[in-house]
Amino acid sequence: MIYFNSDYTAGAHPKVLERLLETNLEHTVGYGLDQYTAHAKALIRQEIGCAEAEVMFLVGGTQTNATAIDGILARHEGVLAAESGHIAVHESGAIEASGHKVLTLPHYDGKVRAEDVEHLITEFYADETYPHMVAPGMLYISQPTEYGTVYTLKELEAVSAVCHKHNIPLYIDGARMGYALAAEGADFTLRDIARVADVFYIGGTKLGTLFGEALVVTNRSLLKNLFPLVKQHGALLAKGRLLGVQFAAMFTDGLYYAIGRHAVEQALRIREAFRANGYEIVIESPTNQQFFRLPNEVIDRLRHEASFDYWGARGETHSIVRFVTSWSTTAEDVDILIELL
Repeated sequence: MIYFNSDYTAGAHPKVLERLLETNLEHTVGYGLDQYTAHAKALIRQEIGCAEAEVMFLVGGTQTNATAIDGILARHEGVLAAESGHIAVHESGAIEASGHKVLTLPHYDGKVRAEDVEHLITEFYADETYPHMVAPGMLYISQPTEYGTVYTLKELEAVSAVCHKHNIPLYIDGARMGYALAAEGADFTLRDIARVADVFYIGGTKLGTLFGEALVVTNRSLLKNLFPLVKQHGALLAKGRLLGVQFAAMFTDGLYYAIGRHAVEQALRIREAFRANGYEIVIESPTNQQFFRLPNEVIDRLRHEASFDYWGARGETHSIVRFVTSWSTTAEDVDILIELL
């Protein structure tokens, strides 16, 4: 069986696991106050070109989103997000459970537009009864989106400008950031992300760590008491050095970027193979997630030897499916899939 279900079905990249094994018997202080975590934070600050940034390591994406968003918003505020956004669809109401409403915007292949953000905020304050309603307190986007699409630098700068015009922070979910950076035509860097966003995170779970996300705060007026906030949300790992060791490995010798490039290269091979065989590509994703509408009989045949997921409910005759690549996807895996087509 070959696996294309997600980018976290395998364990850790061998170089990450190697560093965990090398440091396994060492004794360090806990809660991320060790030298490995300090080194990982320094590497990330250097990579994003922001020496003053606060960096905090958490275990998972939903945990990171819920902690950061709850910490940023006032009690009467909600978070703007695409109606297809992860926090609006696939986080089991984690944001609402913290007392904050997700205020949804139209999406265009997963992306929101600056003009829609502007319109919602302007219309909100034009209504004299706005004190009775949930105020737009921040904007959430993900890079790449749930559909594998990528914001251009111009689009990022546009949504950032609208946010700052209205004095609300921009938060970027970077669970798959490495794949966006490696995408076809990507015209931005991590330094650009740090410049346009007030808070963002660099995903590790989906990029080759066993677990872990690096939350980065470039606007230091936000999340001033980050350590106790993380603790309150049950997100402070006692063996914090496990996160530091992994992220230090990821940002040594370009491993983070190499993983992204490899996965995207294999994903694009899959996309072009489906195209060559006459199958419908639902979204032109330039990243490691690929979406196809296939006849159900083709899906049933492929699933005997390849594991992948439906994207939504199974249709009567055709269904949308998703294929995802990662560091563990080999060229041989893709060769087998192409042969199956």
